[in-house]
Amino acid sequence: MNPMDKTQRMNQLMDAYDALLTEKQRMMLTQYYQEDFSLAEIAENCQITRSAVSDHLKRSEKLLEEYETKLKLVEHKAARTRIYEQMRSLGDNTIDQYIKMLENIDI
Repeated sequence: MNPMDKTQRMNQLMDAYDALLTEKQRMMLTQYYQEDFSLAEIAENCQITRSAVSDHLKRSEKLLEEYETKLKLVEHKAARTRIYEQMRSLGDNTIDQYIKMLENIDI
């Protein structure tokens, strides 16, 4: 997986499972994947070594992937989005209204 794909994947997983992470996990993942901090910058902020930051990130990434394997929130959201798009292509205003209602529930 290329770095851009991994960043996108981690951001999707963080959006879905953010509440299941500890504050430290959330902070490190956010700084690394969303704020583009380097390992050295995160290490300095947390007053730990770069190696420790790398270990924390790897464990947190693995945890997010385990959550997705079990709960499949990201996979199901992508499937719903595909179905919504197919329904929209029908061009029916009533269907569009129902889609909007469903999307509001998903938020």
